[in-house]
Amino acid sequence: MYFAALLARTEEGWEASDTELDDVETLTDLADLARQAAEDEETVLLCIEQDGAWFGVVRVDGEDDPRVFVSDAAAAMRSSYGEILISDELLGREPEDPAALDQLVDLDGTEDGEPGSGDGEGAGDPDPAVGELTVPPGPIGDPDLLADLGMEDKAVLALTPEDALSEIADALGCTDVLEAVR
Repeated sequence: MYFAALLARTEEGWEASDTELDDVETLTDLADLARQAAEDEETVLLCIEQDGAWFGVVRVDGEDDPRVFVSDAAAAMRSSYGEILISDELLGREPEDPAALDQLVDLDGTEDGEPGSGDGEGAGDPDPAVGELTVPPGPIGDPDLLADLGMEDKAVLALTPEDALSEIADALGCTDVLEAVR
């Protein structure tokens, strides 16, 4: 079970709305969803928590690139919603090139190096880096994304998944509006 809420800063304070992520497939889609909730390119936070296992915060300021923090990358990667937040850039690696993946499969459907691939080299010695996704356990991303809103990076890193959204709302002064949509 997950809960996702948009917190949009307005001239009057923060407004909250719960949101469904079923149609969101990428971080760009998520940022676009946040921008739709923004008033005059103000800050919007998308907060996601899943089963007390992990939480994530995406900050969107106007047309700037989204800033992301995830409390436990390994736990989040076991969730389709977490996979949206954890990008190659966040993991500090080059984005995967789809054309390179196509080159790994011969016309007969076998991967290079597999028996029957016909390349004669390394048959049966699969490359352990191909198709392997390594995600570190623990926090990943920008823990400083809420500093100018009243929550320093040390406080963000100390949050537990069970209490994170409430603690963030307390720091922002919008507990009532978040609880109204919960």
